[in-house]
Amino acid sequence: MQNRATNILAALMLIIMLGLSFAEMRGDSQTMDEVSHLPAGYSYITQKDMRINPEHPPLIKDMAGLSVWLWSKISGANLNFPSNIKAWKDEINSQWDYGFAFMYGSGNNADKMLFYGRLPMLLILLLLGFYIFKWSKELYGNSGALLALFLFAFSPTFIAHGHLITTDVAAAAAVFISLYYFVRWLKIPTAKNLIIAGIIFGLALLAKFSTFLLAPLFGFLVLVWLIIKWSNRRRSDSRKAVTAPAFNDTLTSAVPRQSSLKYLGGFILIMIIGVAILYPVYLFHTWKYPVARQVNDINFILNPYASGKYSVPFGACKKLSPIDCAAEVTEWMASKPVLRPWAQYSFGFLMVFQRATGGNTTYFLGEVSNSGWKDYFPIVYAIKEPLAMHILTLLALITALYSIAKAGIKNIFSRFGNWLENNIAEFGMLVFLAIYWATSLSSNLNIGVRHLLPTFPLVYVLVSGQISKWFKPRNHTDKITEPREKTSIITPSRIGGTLVLILFAWQAYSTISVYPNFLSYFNELVGGPSNAYKYVVDSNLDWGQDMKRLANWTDENNIKTIYVDYFGGTDPIYYLGNKFRQWHSNFNPDQLQPGSLIAISATFLQNDLGRRVGPISNEPNGFYSWLNQYKPIAAIGHSIFVYYIP
Repeated sequence: MQNRATNILAALMLIIMLGLSFAEMRGDSQTMDEVSHLPAGYSYITQKDMRINPEHPPLIKDMAGLSVWLWSKISGANLNFPSNIKAWKDEINSQWDYGFAFMYGSGNNADKMLFYGRLPMLLILLLLGFYIFKWSKELYGNSGALLALFLFAFSPTFIAHGHLITTDVAAAAAVFISLYYFVRWLKIPTAKNLIIAGIIFGLALLAKFSTFLLAPLFGFLVLVWLIIKWSNRRRSDSRKAVTAPAFNDTLTSAVPRQSSLKYLGGFILIMIIGVAILYPVYLFHTWKYPVARQVNDINFILNPYASGKYSVPFGACKKLSPIDCAAEVTEWMASKPVLRPWAQYSFGFLMVFQRATGGNTTYFLGEVSNSGWKDYFPIVYAIKEPLAMHILTLLALITALYSIAKAGIKNIFSRFGNWLENNIAEFGMLVFLAIYWATSLSSNLNIGVRHLLPTFPLVYVLVSGQISKWFKPRNHTDKITEPREKTSIITPSRIGGTLVLILFAWQAYSTISVYPNFLSYFNELVGGPSNAYKYVVDSNLDWGQDMKRLANWTDENNIKTIYVDYFGGTDPIYYLGNKFRQWHSNFNPDQLQPGSLIAISATFLQNDLGRRVGPISNEPNGFYSWLNQYKPIAAIGHSIFVYYIP
């Protein structure tokens, strides 16, 4: 396919994706994490104080906050900042109370703020799509680039999360783009490529703390690359020794040594540049953050890791565990003005470690636990992503294994070395997939497939690399004097291409058919989104995105009053007004008048009805069991169930 046609198709796919995500954005109410992230970002831009939501780096929140600030200045909206409430003045990281107060309790236009805060997120989605296309094209040509971009553009998870003010899509973009520039430096180790790789790595660290996994990945890739170089040099020397026995051994040993120093030094410089970029960003975010307040916040939140004795000598760490030592050092750094920016980054990083270890109470396959399940992510990935994508992945694996088996075991180590040298990009992707999946499976934090998003673009590229082989025509002899082999009308490439087109059409239909509820997408294995609540909830299905749609439903059906038990980042009164009546699972259903309507978020419903296991096995539950005698009269966006109580 010609480059012009390829670029037009790529642009068309990205336009469709952005259009779908934008359309869903207009109908989505504020999700749970957004009520923390958007107000936090606005506070960073206007107050230069990062006391709210330090457990996520500031870059994405800054983009949303800056967008809202610019809109307020251009439109003259004069947003009210709630600086006198306890959540800001006195409480420690009271992000939810502060967020709700800023969005819904200060007289601000929450809908406008949410709209303009989300717009920059679409730019990140577009940037990621551009680099998926760019890298795939460099690796596999036009066919591979279009295949990879299609998988991305019609991913319901990326469409759903691409407009949300959260860090998941940004983390995927950060990992993918950072790996791209690091591999480019490995192949062409110029000063320019080194500096770019370092800057992009620093920006990746500012997107999400999980991107820190890039550091060990890059270190490992450097070692592998050096082994390849040393191996190639040894083979070259062996050949030269046969033809020229007097070859200078001193010179040949110096070459790989210089190469090793160049790459190891370059890797260290990339790490230094990345960490250095953190400093000015976090310096801005701690500029008006009082020293005593920062130290107190760190001590309170990291307790029991931190003791408050931040002035103790570093020698005290000899008696502590690594995490306790890190907390102590972080407190000490916060007390030193010149080190406060790095202390704030370390503070957030340790908070993520603390939360991943502690877990989060959630529902999964009929059970509720706060200690996680080892099969959570594999099962959620299997049922949340399009079934056509899984089939393509399986076909790609079969294609790769067939190629390996066809080559045989003769000279397998030599061929593997050659493959590594020519496919270091693919090798880096595979290694990151292994690292990230191992980390995810060991985590107790099981709240959504979104946490796997950093691996998705890598899978798209790897799958497209194998599937694109199906579109290559049969190789015929180049000798004109010899007769060409007679080609069947139905060639293997044509069969493969037809199958791929069918699978792509299936994925496109499966994805678009759930419009505008992409967040609640589930594939055919579980019967689609209508049955999803039986398997998982939270950000997989119900993150609070459907409150605006519930309000529209009440208007369309002329509902005057409705009881609501809502999970999400929106104040129901903002949309329902005087129709709203508060409800909780432990309320007595006898107080409901005949003919009442009650709307319950799937997350709250399943978290109550699920069987308690693990550390929370003795907690009371089943308060909503009385609803088993009724069937919902409506399922708003598949995430809010409305019951009529006769």
